[in-house]
Amino acid sequence: MIEAGGIQTDTILLLRAAVAAALGFVVGWARERRGSAAGDRTYAMVALGAAAFTAVAVDDFGPNADRLIAGIVTGVGFLGAGVILRQGTGEVKGLTTAASIWAVAAVGVIVGTGDYLMGAAVCALVLIILEWDHIPLLQHLGQHHTPPLAPDDREREEP
Repeated sequence: MIEAGGIQTDTILLLRAAVAAALGFVVGWARERRGSAAGDRTYAMVALGAAAFTAVAVDDFGPNADRLIAGIVTGVGFLGAGVILRQGTGEVKGLTTAASIWAVAAVGVIVGTGDYLMGAAVCALVLIILEWDHIPLLQHLGQHHTPPLAPDDREREEP
């Protein structure tokens, strides 16, 4: 907890929000570069908001900060739900965007508590997961391949 002290306290809280926004911006930039509708400013705002709420909660409400953090998790979950769409073909779009928005909110919460290193580490993990298919050493791990049907299975599937 930061001791109440005016400008110094405000500066620290603002720094937490700014660091979170910068980390969120990086994730959003990566998403925008890959064609996601939610981009750098959206992700930066989610991280900034989560960090600001968390920093104030930890600083001003101490033992009750967990309630505010739970509200952030729930609220961002609703935000993420708004980007998930079912196409006319039955295909679901936006799951990765929703999950990454939620993860960036977690980065904001972590940085909002003052744990800059852990926030940066979680942000790096988010980026690795999002860019997995474009990292040469990792792109072959976790690929989903449907095995070819056995001859007797093909016969059963034909009408």
